[in-house]
Parts: sequence; structure tokens; C-alpha cells
Amino acid sequence: MKIGPHTLQNNLFLAPMAGVTDRPFRSLCRNMGAGMTISEMVTSNKQLWHTRKTQLRLDHSGEREPRSVQIAGTDPKQLAEAARFNADRGAQIIDINMGCPAKKVCNVMAGSALMQNESLVADILATVVRAVDVPVSLKMRTGWSPENRNALSIARIAEDAGIQALAIHGRTRACAFRGQAEYDTIAAVKAAVRIPVIANGDISTPETAKQVLDYTAADGLMIGRAAQGNPWIFREIEHFLKTGKKLPPPGAEEVQKTLIKHLQNLYDFYGDHMGVRIARKHIGWYCKHRPNTTTFKQQIVRVESSRLQLELITEFFSDSDGGRLVA
Repeated sequence: MKIGPHTLQNNLFLAPMAGVTDRPFRSLCRNMGAGMTISEMVTSNKQLWHTRKTQLRLDHSGEREPRSVQIAGTDPKQLAEAARFNADRGAQIIDINMGCPAKKVCNVMAGSALMQNESLVADILATVVRAVDVPVSLKMRTGWSPENRNALSIARIAEDAGIQALAIHGRTRACAFRGQAEYDTIAAVKAAVRIPVIANGDISTPETAKQVLDYTAADGLMIGRAAQGNPWIFREIEHFLKTGKKLPPPGAEEVQKTLIKHLQNLYDFYGDHMGVRIARKHIGWYCKHRPNTTTFKQQIVRVESSRLQLELITEFFSDSDGGRLVA
């Protein structure tokens, strides 16, 4: 699969997720088989570009190419400036966020709320594409409500503007993450445009991945929440699509080793104080399908040091039940 001049190792994408897809997690998912990852969204408000939070989001040192950065905002000129700012700092693909349903984003009419204003969408896309020499992609939803699914119209606007790839989550903004994703709209978009279309939403198993690809004829798949605590999903889907056979799930030893390495990378990236706090949610995701986690979770959320955090994890996995998956 190609986006602009970039040939990807496969057609599996890690979805951009605020507070999740930082550099340590992106690197882990690439190592586990994701063909491309996309950064957490970076605001188009330049007053925030030099905050520590944004600077960390802009850190791509050591990452494999292509490096894709997602930007978010509502003003075409600000978004164009944000695109140039990120391209100048190493972004090889700029992704525009019109898919986030979060209230704090939609309340300022950014993210998926932009889909209500197609003329503004056209202005944003054309302005950003003109502003940079790197490919520009678009992440969107099927519409802003079940009664107003306009992804097909926006996909045509995007293609005309020069967007070089589309990722579509199979829910509307109003649906947030409730209910089941639908793929009819994604299939309709794929049939109507010539640029690559990436299907997103509820792709949590290798079997579902193949079903979605077959049903939509999409060029690629984007995995979000299903990768939280389960970065192995990329290698499992890739293997299944190639062979039709399922890989066994990772054993307890591999899970422990991967989790500890992930946490060490978080400590190195953020520093101990912030890294320990960010690690807590990842630990919860890694351990959510394991038995006897109640006491462990109560302990881990109170830990303030990386040393003790790692000690508790080692103790948990050394327990006779800690490594056993719950069916």
C-alpha cells in the first residue's frame, strides 16, 4: 500500500488516540507489525506548540518512516501553518482530524463536528494541501449523526482537494463509540473514490479484519482501542490475512516482557514522575483479561515510583494465576 511516495510494509494502521499513541506506543506497535502509526493530534493553536505536552507529541526521534502527524483545528490558515510547522520538523505525512467525537474537541467545532460544514471542510483541505509538499490524509467519521451520514460527499471533496488517503470510522459523531460500527458507508466511499480508503471501527480480531476488508474492499485497516494492551493484534491480523491461520496468543512471559519494556520506554520518554502515572492505564489494559487483578489494580494505581511499579508487575506475573488469560 502507498500513500503518496511512501510504500508501507502492510496495510495495517494504528489509529491516532489522544493520550495513548505517544512515541513509545507507536514504536511498540510498529515492532509488532503495524505498517504505519499516526501521532496524537497536535492543535493548530500555535500558542500551545511550545508547551511540554505538545513538544512530546512532536517527538519522532528514532521512529521508522513514514512519520505521520495528526493536526486538529477549525481555521484553514491556522491548520495550514500547523501543517508547515510539523512538516518542517520531520512529519512526512500530515493527517487532518475530522474523526474525534470528544466533547472538548467538538464543542469548538473541531474534529468530527467539522463534517457539518462541508464548505469549511473544502476550504480546510485545499488550504492544507497547498501549504505542504508532503502527502495529506484525512481521518473522519461516517457523518455527524445517523440521520446525516455525509462521508461520501466529504470523500469526494477530499479527493478533489488533493487528499491522498482517507480513514473512516464506521460511526457518526453522535454515536461516539456506542453501538456497532457499520461498514456500508465505508464500502460506498471506497466504490466512489480512487484514493486509498482505510476502514476503522470495531476491528478487534483477525477474523473481523478479513471480514471488513472483504465487505468494504478497503485498501487498509485502522486499529484503535483493540490495540490498547494488545499490540500483538497487528502481527496476528497480518498473519491471518496472509495465511488464513491464527497465531496463538502471546504467553505470560512475552506479555510480561513486553509490558516491562513498554513501561521502561515510558519512564525514559516522560521521566519517572509523569511516566509512572501514564503507565497506569497501560498496565490496566495489559492485565484486563487476566484473573485475580482486583488487588493488583488497587495497588498499582497508588504506586509513585517506577521501581515499585515494576516490582509489582513482576510479582503479579510470577503468581501461578497471573499469566493465565481469562477465556
